[in-house]
Amino acid sequence: MSALLVASALNIPFGTIYAFSVFLRPMEQQLGVSRTEMSVVFASATVALALGMNLLPLLARRMSGVALIPIAGLIGALGIVIVTQAQGFWMLFIGYGVLFGLGGGLSFTAVQQCVNQATVRPSGLANGYVVSTYPIGAMIGAPVFSATLHLWGIGPTLWLLAGVLGGAGVLGGWLFRRAGLTLLSAAAAQSPPQPVSLSDPVFTRLFAVFFLAASAGLMVLGQAAAMLHAYGAGAGMAAAATTVITAVLAASRLAGGWLVDHWQMRSVAVGANLCAFAGAVLITLWPVPLSALFALSLLGAGYGLMSGASAGYIPRLWPRDLFAAIAARLYVAWCLAAVCLPVLAGWLFDLTESYRAAVMVAAAGNLAGAWLARRIALTGSRTP
Repeated sequence: MSALLVASALNIPFGTIYAFSVFLRPMEQQLGVSRTEMSVVFASATVALALGMNLLPLLARRMSGVALIPIAGLIGALGIVIVTQAQGFWMLFIGYGVLFGLGGGLSFTAVQQCVNQATVRPSGLANGYVVSTYPIGAMIGAPVFSATLHLWGIGPTLWLLAGVLGGAGVLGGWLFRRAGLTLLSAAAAQSPPQPVSLSDPVFTRLFAVFFLAASAGLMVLGQAAAMLHAYGAGAGMAAAATTVITAVLAASRLAGGWLVDHWQMRSVAVGANLCAFAGAVLITLWPVPLSALFALSLLGAGYGLMSGASAGYIPRLWPRDLFAAIAARLYVAWCLAAVCLPVLAGWLFDLTESYRAAVMVAAAGNLAGAWLARRIALTGSRTP
Protein backbone atom coordinates (compact mmCIF):
# COMPACT_ATOMS: atom_id res chain seq x y z
CA MET A 1 0.00 0.00 0.00
CA SER A 2 2.84 2.43 0.83
CA ALA A 3 4.38 1.88 -2.61
CA LEU A 4 1.04 2.68 -4.26
CA LEU A 5 0.84 5.90 -2.22
CA VAL A 6 4.28 6.93 -3.51
CA ALA A 7 3.16 6.13 -7.06
CA SER A 8 0.01 8.20 -6.63
CA ALA A 9 1.80 11.19 -5.10
CA LEU A 10 4.35 11.45 -7.90
CA ASN A 11 2.67 10.12 -11.01
CA ILE A 12 -0.64 11.97 -10.78
CA PRO A 13 0.97 15.44 -11.18
CA PHE A 14 3.24 14.22 -13.99
CA GLY A 15 0.21 12.59 -15.61
CA THR A 16 -0.96 16.07 -16.60
CA ILE A 17 1.18 15.49 -19.71
CA TYR A 18 -1.92 13.75 -21.05
CA ALA A 19 -3.87 17.00 -20.61
CA PHE A 20 -1.49 18.75 -23.02
CA SER A 21 -4.27 19.27 -25.55
CA VAL A 22 -5.89 21.83 -23.22
CA PHE A 23 -2.87 24.09 -23.80
CA LEU A 24 -2.80 23.73 -27.59
CA ARG A 25 -4.91 26.64 -28.77
CA PRO A 26 -3.98 29.11 -25.95
CA MET A 27 -0.25 28.55 -26.54
CA GLU A 28 -0.63 28.70 -30.30
CA GLN A 29 -2.32 32.08 -29.94
CA GLN A 30 0.02 33.51 -27.29
CA LEU A 31 3.36 32.22 -28.60
CA GLY A 32 2.59 32.22 -32.31
CA VAL A 33 3.49 28.55 -32.81
CA SER A 34 1.85 26.15 -35.24
CA ARG A 35 -0.01 22.92 -34.54
CA THR A 36 2.94 21.01 -35.99
CA GLU A 37 5.35 22.76 -33.59
CA MET A 38 3.07 21.99 -30.64
CA SER A 39 2.98 18.36 -31.76
CA VAL A 40 6.79 18.36 -31.83
CA VAL A 41 6.87 19.68 -28.24
CA PHE A 42 4.54 16.89 -27.07
CA ALA A 43 6.56 14.31 -28.99
CA SER A 44 9.85 15.58 -27.57
CA ALA A 45 8.41 15.37 -24.06
CA THR A 46 7.73 11.68 -24.63
CA VAL A 47 11.25 11.19 -26.01
CA ALA A 48 12.67 12.78 -22.85
CA LEU A 49 10.28 10.69 -20.77
CA ALA A 50 11.59 7.51 -22.42
CA LEU A 51 15.16 8.71 -21.81
CA GLY A 52 14.39 9.24 -18.13
CA MET A 53 12.85 5.77 -17.92
CA ASN A 54 16.02 4.21 -19.35
CA LEU A 55 18.30 6.26 -17.08
CA LEU A 56 16.45 5.19 -13.94
CA PRO A 57 17.76 1.56 -13.80
CA LEU A 58 21.33 2.92 -13.98
CA LEU A 59 20.76 5.64 -11.41
CA ALA A 60 18.98 3.24 -9.05
CA ARG A 61 22.28 1.37 -8.55
CA ARG A 62 24.00 4.58 -7.46
CA MET A 63 21.31 6.56 -5.63
CA SER A 64 18.52 5.81 -3.19
CA GLY A 65 14.90 6.37 -4.11
CA VAL A 66 14.83 8.86 -1.23
CA ALA A 67 17.01 11.12 -3.39
CA LEU A 68 15.86 10.09 -6.88
CA ILE A 69 12.17 10.74 -6.34
CA PRO A 70 12.48 14.37 -5.14
CA ILE A 71 15.03 15.05 -7.91
CA ALA A 72 12.54 13.82 -10.50
CA GLY A 73 9.84 16.13 -9.17
CA LEU A 74 12.17 19.14 -9.07
CA ILE A 75 13.41 18.55 -12.62
CA GLY A 76 9.82 18.55 -13.85
CA ALA A 77 9.02 21.69 -11.85
CA LEU A 78 12.07 23.49 -13.29
CA GLY A 79 10.91 22.62 -16.79
CA ILE A 80 7.50 24.20 -16.23
CA VAL A 81 9.10 27.31 -14.70
CA ILE A 82 11.08 27.71 -17.93
CA VAL A 83 7.85 27.41 -19.93
CA THR A 84 6.37 30.34 -17.96
CA GLN A 85 9.12 32.52 -19.47
CA ALA A 86 8.73 31.21 -23.03
CA GLN A 87 8.43 33.72 -25.86
CA GLY A 88 8.41 31.16 -28.64
CA PHE A 89 9.07 27.58 -29.62
CA TRP A 90 12.55 26.94 -28.17
CA MET A 91 11.96 27.72 -24.50
CA LEU A 92 8.73 25.74 -24.71
CA PHE A 93 10.71 22.88 -26.24
CA ILE A 94 13.43 22.94 -23.55
CA GLY A 95 11.10 23.39 -20.58
CA TYR A 96 8.21 21.10 -21.48
CA GLY A 97 9.73 18.94 -24.20
CA VAL A 98 12.97 18.13 -22.36
CA LEU A 99 12.97 18.79 -18.60
CA PHE A 100 9.32 18.05 -17.81
CA GLY A 101 9.50 14.83 -19.81
CA LEU A 102 12.80 13.79 -18.22
CA GLY A 103 11.46 14.24 -14.69
CA GLY A 104 8.35 12.28 -15.57
CA GLY A 105 10.36 9.39 -17.00
CA LEU A 106 12.56 9.10 -13.92
CA SER A 107 9.56 9.12 -11.59
CA PHE A 108 7.39 6.75 -13.64
CA THR A 109 9.89 3.90 -13.78
CA ALA A 110 11.06 4.49 -10.21
CA VAL A 111 7.58 4.00 -8.75
CA GLN A 112 6.88 1.00 -10.99
CA GLN A 113 10.09 -0.66 -9.78
CA CYS A 114 9.22 0.27 -6.20
CA VAL A 115 5.76 -1.33 -6.46
CA ASN A 116 7.13 -4.55 -7.95
CA GLN A 117 9.78 -4.83 -5.23
CA ALA A 118 7.14 -4.33 -2.54
CA THR A 119 4.62 -6.92 -3.80
CA VAL A 120 4.90 -10.54 -2.73
CA ARG A 121 3.92 -11.84 -6.17
CA PRO A 122 3.45 -10.21 -9.58
CA SER A 123 0.15 -8.36 -9.63
CA GLY A 124 -1.35 -7.14 -12.87
CA LEU A 125 -3.93 -5.14 -10.95
CA ALA A 126 -1.27 -3.26 -8.94
CA ASN A 127 0.74 -2.54 -12.07
CA GLY A 128 -2.43 -1.53 -13.88
CA TYR A 129 -3.13 0.97 -11.13
CA VAL A 130 0.37 2.47 -11.33
CA VAL A 131 0.10 3.13 -15.06
CA SER A 132 -3.45 4.43 -14.60
CA THR A 133 -2.17 7.24 -12.35
CA TYR A 134 -1.01 9.15 -15.43
CA PRO A 135 -4.48 9.47 -17.00
CA ILE A 136 -5.91 10.09 -13.53
CA GLY A 137 -3.58 13.08 -13.37
CA ALA A 138 -4.86 14.31 -16.70
CA MET A 139 -8.46 13.67 -15.66
CA ILE A 140 -7.92 15.95 -12.68
CA GLY A 141 -5.66 18.39 -14.49
CA ALA A 142 -7.78 19.02 -17.58
CA PRO A 143 -10.75 20.71 -15.84
CA VAL A 144 -8.44 22.52 -13.41
CA PHE A 145 -6.30 23.85 -16.27
CA SER A 146 -9.36 24.79 -18.28
CA ALA A 147 -10.72 26.79 -15.34
CA THR A 148 -7.44 28.48 -14.43
CA LEU A 149 -6.66 29.30 -18.07
CA HIS A 150 -10.04 31.01 -18.27
CA LEU A 151 -9.66 32.84 -14.95
CA TRP A 152 -5.94 33.61 -14.77
CA GLY A 153 -4.32 32.82 -18.12
CA ILE A 154 -1.36 30.64 -19.06
CA GLY A 155 1.28 32.05 -16.70
CA PRO A 156 -0.43 31.45 -13.34
CA THR A 157 -1.68 28.06 -14.54
CA LEU A 158 1.87 26.96 -15.30
CA TRP A 159 3.18 28.29 -11.99
CA LEU A 160 0.50 26.24 -10.22
CA LEU A 161 1.64 23.11 -12.06
CA ALA A 162 5.31 23.80 -11.24
CA GLY A 163 4.50 24.14 -7.54
CA VAL A 164 2.51 20.92 -7.51
CA LEU A 165 5.33 19.00 -9.23
CA GLY A 166 7.97 20.23 -6.80
CA GLY A 167 5.76 19.46 -3.81
CA ALA A 168 4.91 16.02 -5.20
CA GLY A 169 8.60 15.12 -5.48
CA VAL A 170 9.27 16.10 -1.86
CA LEU A 171 6.15 14.27 -0.63
CA GLY A 172 7.01 11.16 -2.65
CA GLY A 173 10.54 11.05 -1.25
CA TRP A 174 9.24 11.42 2.29
CA LEU A 175 6.68 8.63 1.85
CA PHE A 176 9.35 6.40 0.28
CA ARG A 177 11.69 6.89 3.25
CA ARG A 178 8.97 6.59 5.89
CA ALA A 179 7.76 3.27 4.47
CA GLY A 180 11.30 1.84 4.16
CA LEU A 181 10.84 1.04 0.46
CA THR A 182 13.59 0.02 -1.99
CA LEU A 183 14.12 0.16 -5.74
CA LEU A 184 16.33 -2.95 -5.90
CA SER A 185 16.89 -5.99 -3.71
CA ALA A 186 20.13 -5.98 -1.70
CA ALA A 187 21.60 -8.74 -3.87
CA ALA A 188 20.78 -6.95 -7.11
CA ALA A 189 22.18 -3.64 -5.86
CA GLN A 190 25.53 -5.25 -5.05
CA SER A 191 25.88 -7.40 -8.18
CA PRO A 192 26.71 -6.24 -11.73
CA PRO A 193 23.59 -5.33 -13.77
CA GLN A 194 22.10 -8.28 -15.62
CA PRO A 195 22.06 -7.93 -19.42
CA VAL A 196 18.70 -7.40 -21.08
CA SER A 197 18.41 -8.88 -24.57
CA LEU A 198 16.37 -6.72 -26.91
CA SER A 199 16.54 -9.36 -29.65
CA ASP A 200 14.35 -11.76 -27.65
CA PRO A 201 11.41 -12.55 -29.97
CA VAL A 202 9.03 -12.39 -27.00
CA PHE A 203 10.13 -8.84 -26.28
CA THR A 204 10.23 -7.68 -29.90
CA ARG A 205 6.67 -8.82 -30.61
CA LEU A 206 5.39 -7.16 -27.44
CA PHE A 207 7.31 -4.02 -28.46
CA ALA A 208 5.69 -3.93 -31.90
CA VAL A 209 2.14 -4.46 -30.62
CA PHE A 210 2.60 -1.87 -27.89
CA PHE A 211 3.90 0.64 -30.46
CA LEU A 212 0.89 0.23 -32.72
CA ALA A 213 -1.63 0.53 -29.88
CA ALA A 214 0.17 3.53 -28.37
CA SER A 215 0.35 5.40 -31.68
CA ALA A 216 -3.40 5.85 -31.91
CA GLY A 217 -3.82 6.47 -28.19
CA LEU A 218 -1.14 9.15 -28.01
CA MET A 219 -2.56 10.93 -31.04
CA VAL A 220 -5.85 11.21 -29.16
CA LEU A 221 -4.31 12.13 -25.80
CA GLY A 222 -2.05 14.79 -27.27
CA GLN A 223 -4.76 16.45 -29.36
CA ALA A 224 -8.13 15.39 -27.91
CA ALA A 225 -9.57 18.87 -27.37
CA ALA A 226 -8.35 20.05 -30.76
CA MET A 227 -9.73 16.94 -32.48
CA LEU A 228 -13.17 17.41 -30.92
CA HIS A 229 -13.11 21.05 -32.01
CA ALA A 230 -12.21 19.94 -35.55
CA TYR A 231 -15.23 17.60 -35.56
CA GLY A 232 -17.56 20.45 -34.67
CA ALA A 233 -17.66 20.36 -30.87
CA GLY A 234 -17.95 23.60 -28.93
CA ALA A 235 -15.26 24.86 -26.57
CA GLY A 236 -16.95 23.39 -23.48
CA MET A 237 -17.38 19.92 -24.99
CA ALA A 238 -13.85 19.94 -26.40
CA ALA A 239 -12.38 20.74 -22.99
CA ALA A 240 -14.61 18.20 -21.23
CA ALA A 241 -13.56 15.57 -23.77
CA THR A 242 -10.03 15.55 -22.36
CA THR A 243 -11.39 14.66 -18.94
CA VAL A 244 -13.72 12.00 -20.31
CA ILE A 245 -11.09 10.36 -22.51
CA THR A 246 -8.43 10.33 -19.80
CA ALA A 247 -10.97 8.86 -17.36
CA VAL A 248 -11.62 6.09 -19.89
CA LEU A 249 -7.88 5.60 -20.28
CA ALA A 250 -7.38 5.34 -16.51
CA ALA A 251 -10.16 2.76 -16.18
CA SER A 252 -8.92 0.76 -19.15
CA ARG A 253 -5.34 0.66 -17.83
CA LEU A 254 -6.62 -0.66 -14.53
CA ALA A 255 -8.81 -3.14 -16.41
CA GLY A 256 -5.88 -4.23 -18.59
CA GLY A 257 -3.82 -5.05 -15.51
CA TRP A 258 -6.69 -7.00 -13.97
CA LEU A 259 -7.42 -8.87 -17.21
CA VAL A 260 -3.85 -10.10 -17.57
CA ASP A 261 -4.19 -11.65 -14.09
CA HIS A 262 -7.00 -13.83 -15.48
CA TRP A 263 -6.60 -14.06 -19.28
CA GLN A 264 -3.75 -14.75 -21.66
CA MET A 265 -1.83 -11.64 -22.70
CA ARG A 266 -2.42 -12.36 -26.39
CA SER A 267 -6.21 -12.25 -25.91
CA VAL A 268 -6.07 -8.94 -24.08
CA ALA A 269 -3.72 -7.43 -26.70
CA VAL A 270 -5.89 -8.51 -29.63
CA GLY A 271 -8.99 -7.11 -27.93
CA ALA A 272 -7.22 -3.83 -27.12
CA ASN A 273 -6.24 -3.19 -30.72
CA LEU A 274 -9.66 -4.17 -32.07
CA CYS A 275 -11.28 -1.79 -29.58
CA ALA A 276 -9.19 1.08 -30.94
CA PHE A 277 -9.84 -0.01 -34.53
CA ALA A 278 -13.59 0.14 -33.89
CA GLY A 279 -13.21 3.72 -32.65
CA ALA A 280 -11.29 4.76 -35.77
CA VAL A 281 -13.94 3.21 -38.03
CA LEU A 282 -16.75 4.91 -36.11
CA ILE A 283 -15.28 8.41 -36.34
CA THR A 284 -14.53 7.91 -40.05
CA LEU A 285 -18.08 6.82 -40.88
CA TRP A 286 -19.91 9.20 -38.52
CA PRO A 287 -17.82 12.39 -38.03
CA VAL A 288 -20.09 14.37 -35.68
CA PRO A 289 -19.22 15.63 -32.16
CA LEU A 290 -21.02 13.01 -30.06
CA SER A 291 -19.79 10.02 -32.05
CA ALA A 292 -16.31 11.60 -32.18
CA LEU A 293 -16.21 11.70 -28.37
CA PHE A 294 -17.25 8.04 -28.15
CA ALA A 295 -14.84 7.02 -30.91
CA LEU A 296 -11.86 8.84 -29.39
CA SER A 297 -12.69 7.20 -26.07
CA LEU A 298 -12.49 3.79 -27.76
CA LEU A 299 -9.11 4.70 -29.25
CA GLY A 300 -7.91 5.72 -25.80
CA ALA A 301 -9.37 2.58 -24.22
CA GLY A 302 -7.51 0.35 -26.67
CA TYR A 303 -4.22 1.97 -25.77
CA GLY A 304 -5.07 1.85 -22.05
CA LEU A 305 -5.86 -1.86 -22.10
CA MET A 306 -2.57 -2.60 -23.84
CA SER A 307 -0.61 -0.39 -21.44
CA GLY A 308 -2.08 -1.90 -18.27
CA ALA A 309 -1.77 -5.45 -19.56
CA SER A 310 1.87 -4.95 -20.58
CA ALA A 311 2.80 -3.62 -17.13
CA GLY A 312 1.21 -6.70 -15.54
CA TYR A 313 2.77 -9.06 -18.10
CA ILE A 314 6.43 -8.06 -17.64
CA PRO A 315 6.95 -9.41 -14.08
CA ARG A 316 5.55 -12.77 -15.19
CA LEU A 317 8.32 -13.24 -17.73
CA TRP A 318 11.37 -11.56 -16.18
CA PRO A 319 12.80 -11.25 -12.62
CA ARG A 320 11.40 -8.34 -10.62
CA ASP A 321 14.84 -6.70 -10.27
CA LEU A 322 14.80 -6.36 -14.07
CA PHE A 323 11.33 -4.82 -14.18
CA ALA A 324 12.56 -1.23 -14.59
CA ALA A 325 15.06 -2.19 -17.30
CA ILE A 326 12.52 -4.20 -19.32
CA ALA A 327 9.71 -1.67 -18.87
CA ALA A 328 11.99 1.24 -19.81
CA ARG A 329 12.95 -0.45 -23.06
CA LEU A 330 9.35 -1.29 -23.81
CA TYR A 331 8.44 2.36 -23.30
CA VAL A 332 10.80 3.26 -26.12
CA ALA A 333 7.89 1.99 -28.24
CA TRP A 334 5.70 4.56 -26.47
CA CYS A 335 8.29 7.22 -27.31
CA LEU A 336 8.45 6.23 -30.98
CA ALA A 337 4.66 6.17 -31.14
CA ALA A 338 4.51 9.73 -29.79
CA VAL A 339 7.04 10.91 -32.37
CA CYS A 340 5.31 9.24 -35.31
CA LEU A 341 1.53 9.44 -35.47
CA PRO A 342 0.83 12.51 -33.28
CA VAL A 343 3.34 14.61 -35.25
CA LEU A 344 2.00 13.20 -38.52
CA ALA A 345 -1.53 14.05 -37.36
CA GLY A 346 -0.51 17.64 -36.59
CA TRP A 347 1.15 17.98 -40.00
CA LEU A 348 -1.85 16.48 -41.81
CA PHE A 349 -4.16 18.83 -39.91
CA ASP A 350 -2.08 21.87 -40.92
CA LEU A 351 -2.19 20.59 -44.50
CA THR A 352 -5.87 19.60 -44.77
CA GLU A 353 -7.55 21.18 -41.70
CA SER A 354 -8.94 17.70 -40.96
CA TYR A 355 -8.00 14.66 -38.87
CA ARG A 356 -9.62 12.15 -41.25
CA ALA A 357 -6.36 10.95 -42.84
CA ALA A 358 -4.63 10.58 -39.46
CA VAL A 359 -7.52 8.52 -38.10
CA MET A 360 -7.33 6.19 -41.11
CA VAL A 361 -3.60 5.68 -40.47
CA ALA A 362 -4.42 4.86 -36.84
CA ALA A 363 -7.02 2.31 -37.97
CA ALA A 364 -4.51 0.52 -40.19
CA GLY A 365 -2.00 0.43 -37.33
CA ASN A 366 -4.49 -1.04 -34.87
CA LEU A 367 -5.54 -3.71 -37.35
CA ALA A 368 -1.89 -4.67 -37.83
CA GLY A 369 -1.44 -4.68 -34.04
CA ALA A 370 -4.33 -7.10 -33.57
CA TRP A 371 -2.83 -9.45 -36.16
CA LEU A 372 0.63 -9.38 -34.53
CA ALA A 373 -0.82 -9.83 -31.03
CA ARG A 374 -2.14 -13.29 -31.93
CA ARG A 375 1.41 -14.66 -31.52
CA ILE A 376 2.37 -13.03 -28.23
CA ALA A 377 3.89 -15.63 -25.88
CA LEU A 378 1.61 -17.26 -23.33
CA THR A 379 1.52 -15.56 -19.92
CA GLY A 380 3.88 -17.25 -17.51
CA SER A 381 5.70 -19.33 -20.10
CA ARG A 382 9.01 -17.57 -19.40
CA THR A 383 8.74 -16.88 -15.67
CA PRO A 384 12.13 -17.64 -14.06
